[in-house]
Amino acid sequence: MLFNSLSFIVFFVVVLAFYYSNFLNWKSKKGLLLFASYIFYGIWNPPLVILLWISTMVDWTAGKRLAVEENQRKRKLWLYLSMAVNLGFLGFFKYGDFLLENFTFFMNTIGLEYQARPMDIILPMGISFYTFQTMSYTIDLYHKKIDRARTFLDFALYVTFFPQLVAGPIVRAKDLITQFYEPKKATFNQFVWGLFLITLGLFQKVVLADTLLSKTVDTVYKPGQILNFWDAWSGTLAFSGQIFFDFAGYSTCAIGIALMLGIILPDNFRYPYASLGFSDLWNRWHISLSSWLRDYLYIPLGGNRHGITRMYVALMLTMLLGGIWHGAAWTFMVWGGLHGTYLILEKLQKKHFPFKISAWNGLFLAFTTFTCINFTWVFFRAREFDTAWNMIKSMLFLNADGVKILSSFDIIKVCVLIGVLFITHWLMRNTSVKEVSKKISPISLGIVWSIMIVLLVIAQGSGEQFIYFQF
Repeated sequence: MLFNSLSFIVFFVVVLAFYYSNFLNWKSKKGLLLFASYIFYGIWNPPLVILLWISTMVDWTAGKRLAVEENQRKRKLWLYLSMAVNLGFLGFFKYGDFLLENFTFFMNTIGLEYQARPMDIILPMGISFYTFQTMSYTIDLYHKKIDRARTFLDFALYVTFFPQLVAGPIVRAKDLITQFYEPKKATFNQFVWGLFLITLGLFQKVVLADTLLSKTVDTVYKPGQILNFWDAWSGTLAFSGQIFFDFAGYSTCAIGIALMLGIILPDNFRYPYASLGFSDLWNRWHISLSSWLRDYLYIPLGGNRHGITRMYVALMLTMLLGGIWHGAAWTFMVWGGLHGTYLILEKLQKKHFPFKISAWNGLFLAFTTFTCINFTWVFFRAREFDTAWNMIKSMLFLNADGVKILSSFDIIKVCVLIGVLFITHWLMRNTSVKEVSKKISPISLGIVWSIMIVLLVIAQGSGEQFIYFQF
C-alpha cells in the first residue's frame, strides 16, 4: 500500500477512527496497529507476511534467551541464529538471482559451459529495512545495551510498525519499543503537525519527484544513448533531486503518520545537499542507515581504534557493503566504493591540509560536495555500466559526438529546481521546518499548506511507488 494512494487514505482514516475510539484499551490499540501493519504490508503479496512472522518469532525467542543466558558461548549461538535467519532471508530474496548470474558468468569465463535457470525470486518490499531493524534488537541485547521487550505484542509491533516498515527510518529498539509501553495519544498540535508533514512529504513525492523530475531522468538514463554535456548533467541533477524528494518525502510522511498516532520517529534527513564534506553528508543523508552501519559494522570492524590503515579498510568495507545493501548490482558497489574513496580522501585532507571553514568557503565546499555526489548518483541510477560510463564521459566533456534529446525548457526547469533545492538546503542546514514554522505567522503557514494541497490535486500523480521500495 502506497502513501500516495487513495486506498491508504481510506486505510489510515479507519485506523485513526479505531485508534482514538474510547472502547479500546491500550493493549487492544496495539493489537489494532499490529493487525493494520500486516494488512498494510500484505496488500502487495500476502504470503510474504510469513517472512515477517518468522523473523519476528526467531528474534523474539533469541531475545528472550539473550536476556537471561549468562553462558557466553550460548549467547553467541543465539545471536548467530538471529543473524543467520535474517541475513539468510535477505541473501536469498535480494541476492539469490544476482549470485547465480555471477556464478554462471564465472563458470563460462573459465571455460566451463554452464547455464542456470533464473530463479525469478520476488523481492519482498522493505526486507532490507526490517531486517536491519530487527537485527539491531538482538545485537543490542547481546551487548546488554537494552532490556528485552516486555511483551511479544510490543516486539511484534516494533518489527512491523506500518509507517516506517517498508522504507524506514530504521529505528532502534530503545527508541521505539519503549514508546509502546504506555498509552500514546497525539496532542492537537501533534496531530495537526503530523497532517502537515504528510502533506509536505506527498508534495515532495508527487509534485516534485514524480511530476517535475522523473520523466527527465527516465529519458536521459535510457540505455544505449550518448548524450551531450547539458543533457547528461540535467538528467543527473534531476535524479539527485528526484531521489531526495522521493525518499525524504517517504520519511516525512512516515514521521507525520506516526506523530498522528502519538509515536515519535527520528529524522532521517537534515538538508544533505548542503553538507560540508562527506562525513557531514552521512550525518544528514539516510541518517538511520548511516548510523546503523557505523554502530553495527564500522565500529566492530575496528573503526578508528586500531590505526590509520585499519580505519581506512573499515571505512571502505562499510561503504561497499552499504552500497550492495541498496541493490544486487555491481553499480551499487561502485557507488559505495566512490563514497568510501571520498571519505578516505576527506580524512587525508583534514590531516595534511586542514583549513578553517567560513561562510564563503563553506558554500564553495558544499557546492563541491554536491557536485561530487552527482557523479556517484550516475552509478546508483544507471542499470548498466555502459550507460554509467557514457554519462560520466558526457558530464566531463569527453563525448564530443553526444546528442541532444532534452528540450531547453526541460534543462532550464531542472537547473532552476535543483538550484532552489541547493540554496534551500544551505539556508536550512542549521534549522528545521518545525523551527521555521514557529517563526512565521499561522496565516503564512496556512497559505503554504494550501498551495501544496492545490498542487497535489493538480498533479494528482499516477501512484508511482517510492524508489527505496526496491531496496
